[in-house]
Amino acid sequence: MMTDRLAHIELDLGEAPPPSPEMQQEQQVAIFDLIEENSFALPGAPSGPYMLTLGRSGSRLSFDLSASGSPAAQFDLSLGPLRQIVKDYGQICASYYEAVKTARASEIETLDDARRGIHREGARELKERLEGKAEVDPETARRLFTLVCVLLSEDRP
Repeated sequence: MMTDRLAHIELDLGEAPPPSPEMQQEQQVAIFDLIEENSFALPGAPSGPYMLTLGRSGSRLSFDLSASGSPAAQFDLSLGPLRQIVKDYGQICASYYEAVKTARASEIETLDDARRGIHREGARELKERLEGKAEVDPETARRLFTLVCVLLSEDRP
């Protein structure tokens, strides 16, 4: 059994309103995919598998991890560098969801390509921000970025 992984993930939305149905669907898919396959290691901390509670505390993203029922690590990341990417991603997603209803296939494909590009950029930024705190592969970073978008969804206009 691989120990450098997340075995359970919870989002702590705090006082935030529930995400839109589309964001709830993305959240469920991201968590399911993460549990199925991920690479998550904590340098200098006890081995996993880990339970992650991902939340936010003011302008910070909080990672609270445990392994075998004991605390393994807790750290925060500034949301500043991610905010604009999350905002851009939210706007392109809204356009994409609207286009799916009425637009031609070529328009939907263009929006989907843009949506994926912004999402990849967010995943890269998150992976960089995690450096020294947690080691993740690109797919894990991508799915975690989706969860960050859910946590920040109330920040969007």
